[in-house]
Amino acid sequence: MADSFHWLDIDRIAEELSDHHPCENPLSIAFPRLRGLVEQLDGFAEQEGHPVNERILEAIQARWIEEHNEAVDEDQPAAEDH
Repeated sequence: MADSFHWLDIDRIAEELSDHHPCENPLSIAFPRLRGLVEQLDGFAEQEGHPVNERILEAIQARWIEEHNEAVDEDQPAAEDH
């Protein structure tokens, strides 16, 4: 069973979203849907006194975009110099 994480674990959330939703474009995800996707992740548990807000969702989305772009770059064949 995975250890738990919460809203302030931005990097972990972004990695989990990237792993669980590889075909999603994080740029097209509205904040209400993003919140729901995070809340559905295995191991996610909201901590009392640490509610989510727009700033946290923006940070998650920005980090998820980075994760998404890294994954896309890894899938691209390396350019060969000739």
